Amino acid sequence: MRERLAMLHAGLDFGTTNSTLGVCGEGGGAPRLLALEGEHRTIPSALFFSLEDGRTYFGRAAVHEYVDGAEGRFMRALKSILGTRLMGETTLVGRERLGFEALIGRFLAHLKGKLEAETGAPAGACVFGRPVRFVDEDDAADAKAEAQLASAARAQGFTHVEFQFEPVAAALYYESRIAEERLALVVDIGGGTSDFTVVRLSPERARHPDRRDDLLASTGVHVGGTDFDRLLNIATLQPLLGLGSATADGKRQMPVWYFNDLATWHRVNFLYTPKVARDAADLKREAAEPEKLGRFAHVIRHRSGHRLAGAVETAKIALTDAAETAIRHREPGLALETAVSREDFERATAELVARIEAAIDAALAAAGVKPDAIETVILTGGGAQVPAVFRAATGRFPAAEIARSDAFGSVGLGLALDARRRFG
Repeated sequence: MRERLAMLHAGLDFGTTNSTLGVCGEGGGAPRLLALEGEHRTIPSALFFSLEDGRTYFGRAAVHEYVDGAEGRFMRALKSILGTRLMGETTLVGRERLGFEALIGRFLAHLKGKLEAETGAPAGACVFGRPVRFVDEDDAADAKAEAQLASAARAQGFTHVEFQFEPVAAALYYESRIAEERLALVVDIGGGTSDFTVVRLSPERARHPDRRDDLLASTGVHVGGTDFDRLLNIATLQPLLGLGSATADGKRQMPVWYFNDLATWHRVNFLYTPKVARDAADLKREAAEPEKLGRFAHVIRHRSGHRLAGAVETAKIALTDAAETAIRHREPGLALETAVSREDFERATAELVARIEAAIDAALAAAGVKPDAIETVILTGGGAQVPAVFRAATGRFPAAEIARSDAFGSVGLGLALDARRRFG
């Protein structure tokens, strides 16, 4: 039997890669995640605007339409645009130009519809997750990013929008299952950002409406799973398309920015213009290795960039358990394959791991605690599964309990608990 709307509080984790929607009853009990796509309780944060049937597809369905070769516009990692200058721009979707706030709004409206289908009534109040930092070292842009997400949500009918830090939400979910006080470090490695929070947790503290005294420190850095994808892509696939190759006269190398954008989830679509297509043809004529630039021209012409990024992401995930794998992509007119080892991956992404380590050290310093004072390390987010990241997050805490929270669901569940506290 469905709970009445007045008894249901919602928390929405709009992620760079995946999103979840948690709900919590007013009278107590455990939070739960709504099924958002079939039986799946996570949904890829992706949209596909079909030029074939005029429909908008979301999540796995959007990915399927794009990979299957349907004509249309695929968009993913829109959260990464919040707070950047790109939010002020528009992009062509079918026959209309849309701003990115409206595009984010369409995805949020889809999730709102799932909530309303569950309750049978309009949804208004919701706690949204946010990273500790949307934008590194720019407080104004960071505040603007939160305001943009709130505006997108309100435009879709969320009348009461509040925010909670994503690592704090993960801590709240963990706290609901412990019996004694713990000093914890929350390590949340998401698709676009990484956040670190030192917090005191206990059943008694959980009953307090104001937890500010329990939050000893929070730091964040704009490093996430898509950044690992990007650097692996640049190190492996992009050289097959011409990155690092020279012109036939040997006087210069191919421009780098095309390949950097092609490896960056939220920038791929900006390459699909007539000008870049002409540039690709010109680069092929000038290249010492024209077959490579021919592949680049094919990718631009057939809008295959996200399919290549998906192949890289698949290999990254495989390297969590395997010492080596291959990145493979095949479509009519294009076949790419290259071997990659975990050692190659870790070498390509070492700078990202170093930034994560520095942010953990900064969180401990801000909290005024030594590593041996941390009793629990709470891991959440898909990026925490990367072996080098796991070592960075846990290696300095040999005596701590390592709590592998629900990698993709703990933030949404914690946001639902927070929504019950705020709105109940």
